[in-house]
Amino acid sequence: MKKLARFALVATTALSTPAWAEMLDVEKDELKFGFIKLTDMAPLAVAYEKGYFEDEGLFVTLEAQANWKVLLDGVIDGQLDGAHMLAGQPLAATIGFGTEAHIITPFSMDLNGNGITVSNEVWKQMKQHVPHDADGKPIHPISAASLKPVVEAYKDQGKPFNMGMVFPVSTHNYELRYWLAAGGLEPGFYSEENITGQIGADVLLSVTPPPQMPATMEAGTIHGYCVGEPWNQQAVFKGIGVPVITDYELWKNNPEKVFGLSAEFQQENPNTTIAVTKALIRAAIWLDENDNANRPEAVEILSRSEYVGADYDVIANSMTGTFEYEKGDKREVPDFNVFFRYNATYPYYSDAVWYLTQMRRWGQITEAKSDSWYDEVAKSVYKPAIYLEAAKSLIDDGLATEDMFDFASDGYKAPTPAEDIIDGIGYDGKSPNAYLDSLPIGLKGDQTVVGNEVQG
Repeated sequence: MKKLARFALVATTALSTPAWAEMLDVEKDELKFGFIKLTDMAPLAVAYEKGYFEDEGLFVTLEAQANWKVLLDGVIDGQLDGAHMLAGQPLAATIGFGTEAHIITPFSMDLNGNGITVSNEVWKQMKQHVPHDADGKPIHPISAASLKPVVEAYKDQGKPFNMGMVFPVSTHNYELRYWLAAGGLEPGFYSEENITGQIGADVLLSVTPPPQMPATMEAGTIHGYCVGEPWNQQAVFKGIGVPVITDYELWKNNPEKVFGLSAEFQQENPNTTIAVTKALIRAAIWLDENDNANRPEAVEILSRSEYVGADYDVIANSMTGTFEYEKGDKREVPDFNVFFRYNATYPYYSDAVWYLTQMRRWGQITEAKSDSWYDEVAKSVYKPAIYLEAAKSLIDDGLATEDMFDFASDGYKAPTPAEDIIDGIGYDGKSPNAYLDSLPIGLKGDQTVVGNEVQG
């Protein structure tokens, strides 16, 4: 369905006049997108509810998926035209870890947004090893070094220490591993023969779907987890656990979810892909504009059963500029959820490379790769050219201004300074092997995992 033109209302207060905009001649106008019930699916919900998809001549259905595997399979087999994805999913599929398929992303959905929560019992034991301020409040960020004696006590009693994450190639898996390793705990390796990720582990990590995290911890199956919102705050509201660190404290403004679609879909529907990206960028702008002034409305949208379906207050606890740790310990964290500022929506190659380094670090990539290999894979999956074409079209429409986008970038962010990462080790996406060599725990160089041992 094609419309020749539309009368567009401004999407940001920086733009005070409406504009006539030529609509793209989209190849496919009826689309179905998948998502998981997490607050960072917000750009999809907002683009739908605010009419941004329709403004681009797109008629979209949004459909919650049972888990990340079902969601990825839906995109691969064409049941879904695209989806809210874990950033590691398009990369893993493209290199053939797990399912093999060429998946791309023209749009990064958010920065930050995750937390690591432990049960009340574990927190009680951790707390005595955590520094406190003069008012008796824990000093953040909290290192996993405070968890280490708790894990050692479990070991001494012959009991496993189990924690949950949402998927083997999820940000949550890599962030939880990063936190544990930075505190001197072994989170375990993968090998070709053993894909549990628990080889040599002090802490045994396993997959639990996000909405089931609180109940699984309450049942004692896991002692803690890493997940996106609202499932950390849910533990606080239920009185069953304590979030000990956010990923903003772990790695300031780290990339989170992406919008993924098959390379085949993009090749067959290039204008449709640009139109979808335009609508998502507009949604991200709306979510962050005027110092998050629209967040209460966004929380109301997300609280609906068809989206996240958690209580308004639970979602608002992290979406409106605060985050609650131990019950009653609510702190200002204005950048816990970032959807547009700091170039959050730009699909940077350096973000892709970081995920690939973590796959290599823990043995999901079984052998050493050259720096050029990391660059090539990043460029085959992350598509800033599509993103920037959508941005230019929004500027032409009068819905954005040039200074809102990183047009000068070569696709790589400036290196992340050491002080922005919990272990004090900086990250440069252009030097992945040097970065891997700088991390005390994890595979380096030609090392491989054979049986239960790291060799090489």
